[in-house]
Amino acid sequence: MPRFQLLPAEVGFYDWFEKGAVTARDAARLLSELLRDYRDVEGRVLQISELEHQGDFIVHETMSLLSKTFITPLEGDEIRALVSSVDDVIDWIDDAADSLLLYEIEQPAPEALALAELLEQSTDRIVEAMPLLRSRKTLPQVHRWTVEINRLENEADRVLRQGLARLVKERGEWFEFERWKDVFEKIEEATDKCEDVADVLQAVATKNA
Repeated sequence: MPRFQLLPAEVGFYDWFEKGAVTARDAARLLSELLRDYRDVEGRVLQISELEHQGDFIVHETMSLLSKTFITPLEGDEIRALVSSVDDVIDWIDDAADSLLLYEIEQPAPEALALAELLEQSTDRIVEAMPLLRSRKTLPQVHRWTVEINRLENEADRVLRQGLARLVKERGEWFEFERWKDVFEKIEEATDKCEDVADVLQAVATKNA
């Protein structure tokens, strides 16, 4: 049951939630664009890293706001879970991008691009869902987007298995298998983290509707 209150809650939290979602979407989009048009890798990975720093800033500012706010629109644990889960998505995107440099990838594998496109779609859904938290009237609509994020994560699992099966079948060099396995798994892990965001969104929507 929503808490009874006489004074309005601090709505600035919603701004930070939405900024975090957009930052994750922008990072996923940059990764997808890089794998689609593979050039200036170092410069574009640096752009993703800058978004990762921006994500950290959003977490810091949200926690700072929480520490000095008496009346919050959601429970403190819910606020922490939302910003932390979105930041995890950004962190894994940054890790995936870094791995392209670490392993000196010359040309992306098709499964990496497919995973990145699914990741971008997942973050798009998070961006769509986040503003729905602002009103009790729109909270039930969150479910539509969380279901879609879960579907996309299941599809990413399938692409990961498909990519690993191809690598095994080709029986190439062990290093080739290991580096692509790591790249695939990091991008897929980012989609797992999107599913974590969806779980938090659904829990918040159910509790506060």
